[in-house]
Amino acid sequence: MSKDIRIKRGLSLRLKGEAEKQLVEAPRSKTYAIKPPDFHSVIPKMVVKEGDRVLAGDALFFSKYAEEVIFTSPVSGTVLEIKRGAKRRILEVIVEADPSDTYKDFGKLSAASSNPEIVKSRILESGCGAFIIQRPYDIVADPADTPKAIFISAVSTAPLAADLGFVLKDKVAAFQEGVYALQKLTAGKVHLSIDDKTSFLKDIKGVELHNVKGPHPAGNVGVQIHNIDPINIGDRVWTIGAEDVSILGNVFLTGQYHADRTVALTGSEAKERKYYKTKIGANSIDLVGDVSEDIRIISGDVLTGTKLSVNQYLGFFPNSVTLIPEGNKHRMLGWLPFTYNNIHSNSRTSLSFLFPNKKYEPNTNLNGEERALVVTGEMEEVFPMDIYPMQLLKACMAGEIEKMENLGIYEVAPEDFALIDYVNTSKIEAQEIIRLGLDLMITEVG
Repeated sequence: MSKDIRIKRGLSLRLKGEAEKQLVEAPRSKTYAIKPPDFHSVIPKMVVKEGDRVLAGDALFFSKYAEEVIFTSPVSGTVLEIKRGAKRRILEVIVEADPSDTYKDFGKLSAASSNPEIVKSRILESGCGAFIIQRPYDIVADPADTPKAIFISAVSTAPLAADLGFVLKDKVAAFQEGVYALQKLTAGKVHLSIDDKTSFLKDIKGVELHNVKGPHPAGNVGVQIHNIDPINIGDRVWTIGAEDVSILGNVFLTGQYHADRTVALTGSEAKERKYYKTKIGANSIDLVGDVSEDIRIISGDVLTGTKLSVNQYLGFFPNSVTLIPEGNKHRMLGWLPFTYNNIHSNSRTSLSFLFPNKKYEPNTNLNGEERALVVTGEMEEVFPMDIYPMQLLKACMAGEIEKMENLGIYEVAPEDFALIDYVNTSKIEAQEIIRLGLDLMITEVG
């Protein structure tokens, strides 16, 4: 039996540039990369060196503090480069791909009928442990822990986010097998959140089903956890993306790690706005082509995504790539509400409130810098959790650990504060502040 979650507070941004419901095969990249910075708090220890041959599914590196967590190659080929940054921090492990993939054979396995330890071992050795994220702290889960519950969100409410119904429509069998595997990892429940677009998942077995309705951030798994089974001090909850469940399930069905990723190319500046079947870590140029410096390439959505340059590699988790204009042009008298009618604002400083159904073409201009101006109630309007966001941000900035605990730091992740970044008059970087606060909690509390 399903339960309903109705979110009232929030903000759904209507932007131009949705992807057509057409799936095409993306050109095969010459090189692919797994980027350790995609996995916050993971310090990589290399298994391979430059020049080594790898199969799809072979280990590239593992986590220094949880050696069972292995990160594997999405393709077969040769390790071309281990790119390092300041203090020799590993930024990318680049694999020069073969014309076609040869897969490491892990062997087929029935997740439903297998021992939990065998299932966990298969998930970890195939590299699928990297998909599982722990709350609190929003970091890769430690396999030594036992979560009280596992959450899957098959709801996408972020602006121009990929339609998960379209992404998952042909992956139901693998999704079901993935759920069977996840059941073995917890003594609690596996929670699956769906909406009208993913209603065909209502027959998935082994989950507690939740129907989610409301504006963004209703699709955020943190909002769903808050409404279903809130996190208390000492709790561990694991989360995993919807398509990642099918990748995990496919490992059990085929015995191979197929790092297939369905990516929606969106945004007002994208030329071929479609869904592309590609691989995790593909080169962005094979999706977006040559673009000018006046266009921002974002791996993910406009609120939480990561900026890319041409020839950089897609992130490990996102199902979308968004192209929008750079905000590098000055708008004459841009502060006047009647001067431009193509600018959206959550306040009435523009005329966008008169056109609730209009779609906009945003750019990256922040329209101002950080300022000492705080509007009471502004953040709460778009923050649907029973948490005081302004007070929590202040506690994080001050490093007050006890206050952070009392104000709900264990329940949030940076993505939950993305709309606050968008609407707050102070122009503070709320996501960055929360990330630093979570890092402090990891260091001081563990």
